[in-house]
Amino acid sequence: MELSIINKDGKDSKKKVELSDAIYGIEPNDHAIYLDVKQYLANQRQGTAKTKERAEISGSTRKIKKQKGTGTARAGSIKSPIFRGGGTVFGPKPRDYSFKLNKKLKKLARRSALSYKVKDGALQVIEDLSFDQPKTKDFVGILNNLKSNDKKTLLIVGDLNKNLYLSSRNLQRAKVVTASSLNTYDLMNAKSVLVAEGALEKIESILS
Repeated sequence: MELSIINKDGKDSKKKVELSDAIYGIEPNDHAIYLDVKQYLANQRQGTAKTKERAEISGSTRKIKKQKGTGTARAGSIKSPIFRGGGTVFGPKPRDYSFKLNKKLKKLARRSALSYKVKDGALQVIEDLSFDQPKTKDFVGILNNLKSNDKKTLLIVGDLNKNLYLSSRNLQRAKVVTASSLNTYDLMNAKSVLVAEGALEKIESILS
């Protein structure tokens, strides 16, 4: 599969690149994508939700009324869950939501996501970008040239350029990641995927 490489002005650089069909041209596996995205989102959860049960509520344990003869249900202490201010029944407790997936499945999910983007025409290869200093205005200008300013855009670079990262950090619709930290969620969440020329070889070595 051959794609043209575009420059930061959004014009054809007259260079071509051959993309591996084993990574960018496979039949996407939807279930692999689902599992990888599910794992990513689960790993983001703090898992710190907590409610107090009746044993943890501060209050008197005195029996608030006699056992029989009241015509109402039996009641123990004021900390009972049926009373206002009492403990919570089966409430959430701190827990770890993360789970493991096989490396082969995660690679398949990323290859499937990249193949979807190529099929949809949402993946472009651009020349390597470098910033001498952080400049969000310059980064926005590049997105405008590439007609990606109004879309969720993911830029994949080979090595992290600090100035490039800082230039994009304040933009809600743009994200810069390295090839080594690429994940399925970011790929599927982006409407436009820009792959820097220097990142192609690293993506192939990771996902092949």
